[in-house]
Amino acid sequence: MKASDKVRKVNSTNPETAIIAEAARIIRNGGVVVFPTRSLYGLGADAFNAEAVSRVFHIKKRPESNPILVLVEDKDKLDRFVENIPHAASVIMERFWPGRVSIVFKSKEDFPVNLTSGTGKIGIRQPGHNVAYALVNAAGGPITGTSANLSGSAGCFQIDDLESKIADQVDLILDAGPLKGGTGSTVIDATVETLRILREGELPAKDIFNAIDNFSLF
Repeated sequence: MKASDKVRKVNSTNPETAIIAEAARIIRNGGVVVFPTRSLYGLGADAFNAEAVSRVFHIKKRPESNPILVLVEDKDKLDRFVENIPHAASVIMERFWPGRVSIVFKSKEDFPVNLTSGTGKIGIRQPGHNVAYALVNAAGGPITGTSANLSGSAGCFQIDDLESKIADQVDLILDAGPLKGGTGSTVIDATVETLRILREGELPAKDIFNAIDNFSLF
């Protein structure tokens, strides 16, 4: 199938139910879908399907030692996926979710080893884009949320810039128009005693630590 035949234009505010259902069905069947997140387009696959996760690694040419984060519908679902939720992480989720920040937790054993790269940890974010949220909800479980680019290349904020090597290998492309772009989410490690910034992205580190300080956690 030509890449152009895989594209579905989708309303960024009120995503069409039929289009979301098509994308979710593909994900549940082991496929990979390009979809919009808050800043950049991502690659969505069933986070519990090791073969689908392997496809994401292959499509991106991503080193297998580099774990892939996932998107979840709601923070109230986290108990299903992580060992524990530190109070500081709860503060950050309450203050900054959906979007902007991904949090690394100690993972339960349900996730495939290739998703976590054998680290025993999983990065999680609640999506901040209406289409991404609808897709996670319709898929019925967490999906991968890594950016839709070749590893080491710049992220894609509009489908016209999606690399052909990506477009040729995925099963569906949801085009919600140009996104805000930028550096993606800030990533925080909540598996250590004092929260640590692994990557500073859209949300400045100072805002995170100010939120924590305001709750007198440290």
